[in-house]
Formats: sequence, structure tokens, C-alpha cells
Amino acid sequence: MEKTTFLLEDSLFKIWNNRNATERLSEMARIYAADIHFYESDDSEPFIGFEAINNLISNLQSQWAPEFAFQTENPVQVNHDMEAASWHLGIPGQNPVAGGMDVALVENGKIKKLYLYLNK
Repeated sequence: MEKTTFLLEDSLFKIWNNRNATERLSEMARIYAADIHFYESDDSEPFIGFEAINNLISNLQSQWAPEFAFQTENPVQVNHDMEAASWHLGIPGQNPVAGGMDVALVENGKIKKLYLYLNK
């Protein structure tokens, strides 16, 4: 059975691209497990739960131009309970300022763990 939407696409487009913190929290409840762990890097502690991730997104967005958006590079890849998405960030139509890949562990239809691999 082929899926038409993926949790990682929703995570990028409906959470990380959203500039409204209240709307993001609502989307998180639909997309993320309540005790989601977001691993930003191997040398930092994970962000755990909706509030921690929402605060991180607000902080990051305050440093970005209002037009900045995540865009996927290729279709999301799925292997059983894992999803992977390559993306770039910047003003659409211009050279991206960052790129990377997200990998998600999905449990019970929600993202339980989310790992960021930032291109250096």
C-alpha cells in the first residue's frame, strides 16, 4: 500500500515552516508523539516534548528572514517504521543557506524520535 503523505513532510511544512507558535503546537499533537525526542546533534541533549521543540523553532525563526522555508530535495523515503527526508532551507528561488536530512522513527502513527543531519 502506497502512502500519499508522510509525517516528515508534515513536520517540515506544517510545523517547521509555520511562523505561528499556537498552530505549530496543534500540528505537533497530530504529527509527533507527546514525548517526542528531537536530536539536533550528537554533542547536545535532545529537545523533548512539544514545548521544547516549539521554543527551539521560535528561536531559530527569529534569526531567519521571514521568507525562509524548508523545501524537500527528493520524495520522502520510507522503510517500515523509519522515514527520511532531504531538505534545504532558504528563500525559495534563491540559493539555500542550509541543507540536511531528517530521519524519523514512527510509532503508533506519530513521530517518536526525530534526528537532524545537517550538511556541513
